Amino acid sequence: MRIAIVGIGDIAQKAYLPILTQLNDVELIFCTRNNATLQKLALQYRVTTLYQDYRQLSKANIDAVMIHSSTVSHPEIAAYFLQQGIPTFVDKPLADNAFDCEKLYELAQAKQVPLYMGFNRRFIPLYNRHLGDLQSVNLASPLLSLHWQKNRHNLPGNIRDFIFDDFIHPLDSVNLDAKSDLQGVHLTSQFKGTQLAQLARLDVQWQSNNTLLHASMNRLYGITCEHVSASFENRAYQFDSFISGKCLQDKQTSLIQLEDWTPMLTAKGFADMIDDWLSVVQSGKLKQSVIDRNLSSHQLAEAICGKVQQLIKA
Repeated sequence: MRIAIVGIGDIAQKAYLPILTQLNDVELIFCTRNNATLQKLALQYRVTTLYQDYRQLSKANIDAVMIHSSTVSHPEIAAYFLQQGIPTFVDKPLADNAFDCEKLYELAQAKQVPLYMGFNRRFIPLYNRHLGDLQSVNLASPLLSLHWQKNRHNLPGNIRDFIFDDFIHPLDSVNLDAKSDLQGVHLTSQFKGTQLAQLARLDVQWQSNNTLLHASMNRLYGITCEHVSASFENRAYQFDSFISGKCLQDKQTSLIQLEDWTPMLTAKGFADMIDDWLSVVQSGKLKQSVIDRNLSSHQLAEAICGKVQQLIKA
């Protein structure tokens, strides 16, 4: 399988290349505008087919493409490959607005080609092992609440970047019912200073059937960290990392953890996500439920952007 990697910056180098370059049945093609980076990584990973313009990949006979470039470039690059009928992977977010996301999925549907989103937190093995597969959870199940909190130190930002580039992680992680609007949603926000230019904290929560869902982000926190908690009837889980957590049941607290020597990228869900992506490439199909959730998380993020902007003007 020949896969082109478009954009080989920080996220590609840290999260994807260490896995992809170890797969025997995958041949990689590198594409980035930075020639120094291109040559360095080509030498490191012994990749021989190199391009600096993604449009040149049309002659590379690729089976799929993975886009790890800047968010603003995603729609243009993804549309180029979808037009050619090439299975396309895009790091979250698909775009910095819901409109472009909708257009890209319309194009993918018209071309009958999968458009895959890189939400690695759907594939964290420790969470899915103990909470059930949250990617396909049935909200009629006894899951009573899910709270996903991602914090950063001293990193307030403008509203759209905050929500689409970062907050979309916890938001999508609790969006089990593919919610796409603000009906029934309770939203609170905090800004840094009095000018309201820098969004510092955002909390969004709603109820689906009997399940309470809550996504939270504080970017004026004391440390960068992530906390996940879930509750069932008389049973609860707390996670402060991707490798270990606690189960609270029968008035007892027990430690749960991944096996020793579990690779970090496996613990963070990247390995299972890449396996899933490769299976989608082979089948040429992406489940409709996954498409619905991908779209709805971006549509919900767009609605939240609008609401927060309204609160500023009020």
